[in-house]
Amino acid sequence: MRILFAGSPQIAVPSLYALAGLARSQAGYGIAGVLTNPDAPKGRGGREEPTEVGSAAAALGLFVLKPEKLNAEAREAVAALAPDMLVSFAYGKIFGPKFLALFPLGGVNAHPSLLPKYRGPSPIQSAILNRDAETGISIQRLAREMDSGDILLQEAFPLMGRETAARLSEYVASRTAELLVAAARGVVEKTLVEKPQTGAVSYCAAIKKEDGLINWSLSAEVIEARIRAFTPWPQSWTMHNGEKLFILDAHLIPRGFETPTASVAPTGTVLGADALHGVLIQSGSGALAATRLRYQSRKPLEWKAFLNGARNFIGSRLG
Repeated sequence: MRILFAGSPQIAVPSLYALAGLARSQAGYGIAGVLTNPDAPKGRGGREEPTEVGSAAAALGLFVLKPEKLNAEAREAVAALAPDMLVSFAYGKIFGPKFLALFPLGGVNAHPSLLPKYRGPSPIQSAILNRDAETGISIQRLAREMDSGDILLQEAFPLMGRETAARLSEYVASRTAELLVAAARGVVEKTLVEKPQTGAVSYCAAIKKEDGLINWSLSAEVIEARIRAFTPWPQSWTMHNGEKLFILDAHLIPRGFETPTASVAPTGTVLGADALHGVLIQSGSGALAATRLRYQSRKPLEWKAFLNGARNFIGSRLG
């Protein structure tokens, strides 16, 4: 059984390694090749570099395809590899019916949500933004409509309310690798029952750079969730004295904590600093405690060190 793996970002790399391990250890399994996005400019120098999956595939000695489009030329290249199954995680392109027809055993795709909730490109961030009590991972059949295929495996897990997109992605990357291997074997061995998606369908949109701008008129709960959801990208930021200021970490102030002047302070006002909580900033409802900050082009600092170098910060208004 020859697998074509499709993926691009770091979150998909453990899945590639796991499938390559399956091919090494289990007779009858092999990696026909890896499909990933084309090389793109990265870093300050703008030098073109492969995707994280592309780099991992090259290190494993696997054949790598990097088509701009999944057109007739790309389909011909894939067909030449004689793959039996497509396994996909965070590839970044839609698979059309002509492309899916190249795989006798069809295709499976990993999606980090409890489908049909959060179909689309940002399910991890969406679960954090909406302060969900749980989220999960779905392994589904690839279908014509985005993230609409039948479910092969699905696993839920709780959220503690302090996850960032970075930390949640690390867990999802590790666990998805195990589930994709189980799904690939289950399809080949015919041990899995495919089930249609049930429940309310919801969608999530791509995260944009401008989403990181903090609106201080929102509640402290919403802002805190956005800071976590936008870590590591695009990060949450505001303005202070004409400079871009990133709020890298923050938390909610416990109930009953008295915030000085909060009842009359305009939103975005830096109310003061508390030894236990950090820099207190007024939101549209309650105050937020920022604990790690940085000005653009400067290094991140814990709040006490930041205040030592930020003149007249207490009492100023952000935004």
